[in-house]
Amino acid sequence: MPIEFDLVPMGTRVEANGDGARIDISASATRTFFCTLLISDQIEQESLDVSIFGSADGETWPGKPLLKLPQRFYRGETRAVLELALRPEVKFIRARWDLNRWGRVAPERMFVFGVRLAEVPAMPLRLPAEKVSAG
Repeated sequence: MPIEFDLVPMGTRVEANGDGARIDISASATRTFFCTLLISDQIEQESLDVSIFGSADGETWPGKPLLKLPQRFYRGETRAVLELALRPEVKFIRARWDLNRWGRVAPERMFVFGVRLAEVPAMPLRLPAEKVSAG
């Protein structure tokens, strides 16, 4: 049965850069995930960058992300696919978010968002259909 989880719980309010909790993905059968970033609130003149990092042990996190979602400025939904089939060493993942504000006055940076991942189920193996001769 495909697994689903929140990498960042929906409705999380952030005012500074940060990291989400580590999630164990070793039980995933396909190691392919459909990612949904949902921004439900924000202020003007700021951006949100969300990346997903992988780790073999859940303690050491390399500096390069497995997936970097497109930079966002406004409310809405962004989707992407995280493919880890060729990265068998990755047993844990976590999100990292970076906020940027270029406005000169208050308020401070703020986004309300969440990141949900759903494992893509395995596709059934289909053999090519035999050619039917027209006659």
